[in-house]
Order: sequence, then structure tokens, then C-alpha cells
Amino acid sequence: MSDSHDSPGGKRGPESKVSRLLRERDLDGFGAELERRWTAEADARSSLRDLADAFNRRLLRAALDERNERVIDGEVENLYRVLTDDGVSSGARTEAVRRLERAGVDVERLETDFVSHRAMRTYLTSYRGVTPPSETDRDNGDLSERRSQTIRRLLGRVERVTDRSLSDLAAAGELDVDPETAEVYVDVRVHCPGCNSQYTVDDLIDRGGCDCE
Repeated sequence: MSDSHDSPGGKRGPESKVSRLLRERDLDGFGAELERRWTAEADARSSLRDLADAFNRRLLRAALDERNERVIDGEVENLYRVLTDDGVSSGARTEAVRRLERAGVDVERLETDFVSHRAMRTYLTSYRGVTPPSETDRDNGDLSERRSQTIRRLLGRVERVTDRSLSDLAAAGELDVDPETAEVYVDVRVHCPGCNSQYTVDDLIDRGGCDCE
């Protein structure tokens, strides 16, 4: 399936962030790999979080490749971890940023390009038109799925209302923002003080619990 801005249903629409980056970074074929990993059976299936991380690491490697920068085994994975893990010390992050800057990588742009699991879901469901087996085959009476769907619908509604409100304010001259390019993200996170872990609602439900478990 193509990674163009055409949706699987044939309707033309705004290009998703993931599909745009696949095109700009010349990562043809990786979109199909993301789809394959998300639709795999049982334990072979990758989560949206894992896919977003894999995609972001590929962006990091592409940025280094563009500069003909040689890396040692595991370096890309470690650089990505240092850039994105809140538990990493400021000194380690500074060292990683300097390493990339010496190679000529625009770190600010790179971090802006990093995608979330929500962006990955949008790409896979809206632009590649797929859902994982666990969602298509799940019993309609499953309480977890019903509650997850309810939360996703509410988040979608908040996102649409926010986007419409920003557009109205911009049209009235009360907000200096371009509603055509601005992106609205709505998320709900759950924090467990016991293990000091934080999850999106989808991740927490998919895991069946936090790290305390």
C-alpha cells in the first residue's frame, strides 16, 4: 500500500505526520513494516508505543545517514533513549545532543519530528486502513474494549471542539495561529504514585495494570 496522502478509501485528505516523514526521509517500505508488525498475531504483535519508538529511531538513524555519520552497534538506540527518557540526567542528555550536533544533525527539528503513539494509530487506521486482529476479533461484550472506545470517542470530541474553537478565534482575529497547520493533541494520562509510573489510558488498559503488578 502506498504511503501517499491518499487514504485507503480513495478520499484525498491532509497528509498524516507519519506518512509525510516516510516520504521526506525516503523510508519507502517502512510503512508496510509498521502495518505488518501491528497486525501480527498474538505475541508477535507490536504495540503502538513500540511502533512509534521504532519509527523515531529510524528517523534518528536517517538523520545520521544523511550526514554520512558512522555509528557503532546500539548507538542509535542509546541516543534515542537518552533524548526521550525523562529519567536520564541532564548531563547525559547534553552529551547526546552535542554528539548529534557535531555530526551536523538538527536536534531541535529531529525531536519535533518524533511521533507519538496517537500519530501512529492515526497513520495505521486512517491512512493504511488497518486494525490489529485483537481489535477486529474481540468480543463485542468485552468491558475493557467498550470503555476504551468510550474514552477514545470523548477524546476525539474534545479534539474536534478545540480545533473548531481555535479556528473561530483565529478567524475573529483574537488568536495569532494558523488553524490550517496547527495540530491539536488530546491525551489522558494515569499516574500511579506507588510505582511512580505514568501511562496513557490505552496503554494502561492494554497492559492490564501498572508496574506495581
